[in-house]
Amino acid sequence: MLKQLVMQVITNTSALEEFCSPLHAHEYITIDTEFMRERTYWSRLCLIQVASPDDEAIVDPLADAIDLTALFEVLDNQAVVKVFHAARQDVEIFHKLLDRVPKPLFDTQVAAMACGHGDQIGYEPLVRAITGAAIDKGSRFTDWSRRPLSQKQLEYALGDVVHLRDVYCQLKDELEKTDRFSWVQEEMEALLDPALYFVKPEVAWKRLKLRGLKRKDIGPFIKIAEWREAEAQARDLPRSRVLKDEAIYELARQAPKTADALSKCRGVANGFEKSSQAKSLIAAINAGVALPNDEVPEIERSRNLPPIPGDVLDLLRVLLKRQCEHYQVASKLVANASDLEAIARYDEPDIPAMRGWRRQVFGEAAIKLKKGELALKLNESMIEFVDLKP
Repeated sequence: MLKQLVMQVITNTSALEEFCSPLHAHEYITIDTEFMRERTYWSRLCLIQVASPDDEAIVDPLADAIDLTALFEVLDNQAVVKVFHAARQDVEIFHKLLDRVPKPLFDTQVAAMACGHGDQIGYEPLVRAITGAAIDKGSRFTDWSRRPLSQKQLEYALGDVVHLRDVYCQLKDELEKTDRFSWVQEEMEALLDPALYFVKPEVAWKRLKLRGLKRKDIGPFIKIAEWREAEAQARDLPRSRVLKDEAIYELARQAPKTADALSKCRGVANGFEKSSQAKSLIAAINAGVALPNDEVPEIERSRNLPPIPGDVLDLLRVLLKRQCEHYQVASKLVANASDLEAIARYDEPDIPAMRGWRRQVFGEAAIKLKKGELALKLNESMIEFVDLKP
């Protein structure tokens, strides 16, 4: 439990400026956020926790008239590493506020995978494994938008960045000693892609699968998904509150052109056909019907893919497990199910598992195994390689 003497809750601009000014001189800061999103499209930021090597504070973004500019300037300072655990949702919030991604980033969850702590380890078990500290999870499901917050809730929130300092320093040292810092850096570069944090309505259909659709349905499907995404963003509502996924598929197949036809479609709320949103939805459907053929994507047919050889996938899974245990790295960081299928189908697939350090750890051995140049044998409880290449 954190001492109450170090508890610093910032609720005004001058205190925030005073706290942030020395942060620019540090190599890194640790950051976490608390937010609510159950009833909105955009996350509602409720707390920001920040720690440097020698100071820490909670910033209350809901405080009256507080200006977060001083903190944003730290996030923009590329001489300061911004350390998160499982960074995706936190970075999405800051991308929305700044219209850019804070950098450089360091995600301790990714670093932990490169250091052999398992696939996507949670914050609490990682802190326990590295520092031995136990975190009280009693405040985990707090409504962070309510005020006042209790001392226990504030201590829980601040602990997310205080313990993260020790976690970051140890993981960083381990990555440098094992020459794996570049492994993590590659993943950090992927986190800088703005497309991760903002879905353009015109590409929203790509989040869904073109299952059970005929070619004539795809134009309406694309435009309905675009309409839903734009509505959800503009009204700040979860996508499902605007239109459920299943309703998108049905509307694409039915392509109703009038309010009366729309009212007869399942998945559309009673009375919706009389709303202003109904008019714009029908316009979107009509635009989809009129979409030129050259703008309608082809539906991938799995039957055109070469068949996966019988037991190759099973052997590749065993090999992946063996290599990840040998190198003490999480398998999720090395290859996923799609990578294994690609290796099983093709000789030199263009996938991450066949490039860089991943090829060294797994890809090269996988190709040799597939070509019959490598065998696996069980030596007591250990799997060993047998080189079969002449």
